[in-house]
Amino acid sequence: MESSSVSADLHIILNDICCDAGHVDDLFPFFLRHAKQIFPMLDCMDDLRKISDLRLPPNWYPEARAIQRKIIFHAGPTNSGKTYHAIQRFLSAKSGIYCGPLKLLAHEIFQKSNHANVPCDLVTGEERVYANEDARQATHIACTIEMCSTNTPYEVAVIDEIQMIRDPARGWAWTRALLGLCAEEIHVCGEAAAIELVTELMYTTGEEVEVRNYERLTPLTVLDYALESLDNLRPGDCIVCFSKNDIYSVSRQIEARGLECAVIYGSLPPGTKLEQAKKFNDPDDPCKILVATDAIGMGLNLCIKRIIFNSIIKPTINEKGEKEIDLITTSQALQISGRAGRYGSSFKQGEVTTMHRDDLAQLKEILSEPVRPVKAAGLHPTAEQIEMFAYHLPDATLSNLIDIFVSLSQVDGLYFVCNIDDFKFLADMIQHIPLNLRSRYVFCTAPLNRKEPFVCTTLLKFARQFSRNEPLTFDWLCRHTKWPLAPPKNIKELVHLEAVHDVFDLYLWLSYRFMDMFPDAVLVRDIQKKLDDIIQIGVCNITRLIRASQSTAASGAAVARRVKSLKAYRSAARREDLKTHGRGSLADRLLREGLLTQEMLRQLESEWQVQHRNGRYGPSSKRDDQNNS
Repeated sequence: MESSSVSADLHIILNDICCDAGHVDDLFPFFLRHAKQIFPMLDCMDDLRKISDLRLPPNWYPEARAIQRKIIFHAGPTNSGKTYHAIQRFLSAKSGIYCGPLKLLAHEIFQKSNHANVPCDLVTGEERVYANEDARQATHIACTIEMCSTNTPYEVAVIDEIQMIRDPARGWAWTRALLGLCAEEIHVCGEAAAIELVTELMYTTGEEVEVRNYERLTPLTVLDYALESLDNLRPGDCIVCFSKNDIYSVSRQIEARGLECAVIYGSLPPGTKLEQAKKFNDPDDPCKILVATDAIGMGLNLCIKRIIFNSIIKPTINEKGEKEIDLITTSQALQISGRAGRYGSSFKQGEVTTMHRDDLAQLKEILSEPVRPVKAAGLHPTAEQIEMFAYHLPDATLSNLIDIFVSLSQVDGLYFVCNIDDFKFLADMIQHIPLNLRSRYVFCTAPLNRKEPFVCTTLLKFARQFSRNEPLTFDWLCRHTKWPLAPPKNIKELVHLEAVHDVFDLYLWLSYRFMDMFPDAVLVRDIQKKLDDIIQIGVCNITRLIRASQSTAASGAAVARRVKSLKAYRSAARREDLKTHGRGSLADRLLREGLLTQEMLRQLESEWQVQHRNGRYGPSSKRDDQNNS
């Protein structure tokens, strides 16, 4: 009642309530007015609910609904020939599209198709390679799944690794391909655990699913004994680790035994992975051991005799974006184990075991369990949906728009909304940069690892320069990345080179979305290939880099200890000196601490006397000189 900021009409209502002439409910209209200022979506809630209604995703693809598609599910474990049969149909069709989860897989089908005299283009987020020299689009396309077109008609489409439709981050891309591809035949390849979900999804589109089951082509045996020691390694062994640190540790221990090993992990460039795989597969190369992460689970053809799990615990990101450390799933264990004894390799059967005896019984239990059925398919808000939200909420940030969309979205039991933490992280990071909504959305969907500070900082600089309408040239990128770069001397430098490779990937990805602003894609691709070669040198010498890193860390620790000891000694000496000599004059103390020499003191004295004789030092000038000093 005493507040001067209360409006007159509200003041009257409050006064009436205090005098028992009104009721507290009379305040509600004022509260509602306030609430609409804080939550502007209250005024258009019905419209927003309609926009964020995700209960009928099949209706988003009218071109696909206009034709009757034939769905064939090729189900089977790793190394069962399921993808081979789908690709044979792809090659024999008049037109076709292959959609895979990795650039490596798309590149493999691109090469296989062109070698079979079936002209095929390669389309990834960062690259377009045309089979025809005049850059005419070929009848066949091999692409990463996010890049598939839902408007172009094909005779045959192949969707690989369909079980990834449940992936918390990327599942939406498989849902989009399955529901939206305009192909007469859709060949779906993957685990049998996805059959039920795919059948239910196709029931909602009125399409039937034909299931073809495949058995593994070579036997796979789980051994009754663990490796226990690296001394027991044999040619064709692959040790699977779930962290880079374990990769570094194991590879160094192997080379300390006089054995050569190849190294493959997720953040390596595709070219380096292929070179390491080639080195391991080459029967004439002395490198007969592979140390890898679960990156070998798909995308690489490897001649492995025995898979050895260094650990069966893996850090994962759950649906809420939180990091968890848990046992590997049956699906992951089967995918990795299945790489042993590949059909057509020099090893006619595969073997699986663990490094530690305690893990072996647990691994056997995991492998014996049935794979959990895939329950739901991922969805992600489209740029058009977010633009409609922005029309109703013009003052909301992109991050807030996404939050509101997810909170209001309605999905039925067959779907879930994918994790959008990475999207929101980038939206918050570039919020202060003036961009139109569509450009902002594109920048936020850029494929980057937010744990890499150098890559995130580069995206920020890209967005800032883009907002000023200044093209990001080859010279600018070279200055920012300090190109040309030397081969790495330690692990830290190798990790930085991998981050620079990701920056080049980011530039190429943006160059296909904003060609005028990122004009030098050809030049950047050239230096990226050179960087790939430099990283290969580093990976080939990885144990030397590990030794250099450890010796640097050790010498750094020793220097730190020496500095600490020296500081303690000087501090004690100073205290002792003060006890012995008292505080003394400033000159005495500076001399004792080594900050002033007798020669410097004599020079200062003579300068003082000259300036004093010249009358320079009055009371104020003396004070000014002391301040300057």
